[in-house]
Amino acid sequence: MKNTIYPVLQRTIDSLPIRQIPEERMPVIESLVEYILGKIKNREEVRLNFICTHNSRRSQFSQIWAQTAADYFGIEAFCYSGGVEVTAFNERAVAAIRRDGFKVIQKGEGNPTYFFFHGEDSEPITTFSKVYDDVINAQKGFAAVMTCDHADENCPFIPGAEARIPLRFEDPKAFDGTDLEEKMYTERSHQIGAELFLVFKKVSERR
Repeated sequence: MKNTIYPVLQRTIDSLPIRQIPEERMPVIESLVEYILGKIKNREEVRLNFICTHNSRRSQFSQIWAQTAADYFGIEAFCYSGGVEVTAFNERAVAAIRRDGFKVIQKGEGNPTYFFFHGEDSEPITTFSKVYDDVINAQKGFAAVMTCDHADENCPFIPGAEARIPLRFEDPKAFDGTDLEEKMYTERSHQIGAELFLVFKKVSERR
């Protein structure tokens, strides 16, 4: 393990529902594993850009969990996120990540920049809502991981992407303002965390 994980976050990681991942999700998970293994075999940087329409919930969860999983298993990877339009990292999603045990630092208002830390000696995972080709993201040699059906169906071409992987998740936005809001944001965070931890666990076992 590259970094020391915060205790609360370690408990979250230990409880991720990896064994509950449906079998029908495995082919797309395996395609992401194979992409990463191919980059490692060719001694190339692993770059993953998680893309959703608004870059506000699912793509941000994915970036944070993927980078954390890569660091956890000692795999060098560069994880990004983006959308087809700029909004803001939804505060409900930020709260869910904070509950999971990450340290969170916010800078700015409107469309704030957030810095997430998974341990005392970890590098910050920097996030804010942006378009997928923002200058902070990889411009070429990356996999475009499509985390929502709208972005996947409406972005038939992602410039610079050498692979396109449809790892879609349901939007917790449907539960905003309901009694299930907190539960469903946590559930979606943990689903995404489980699938991406499984990806990097498989990579660590087979590289």
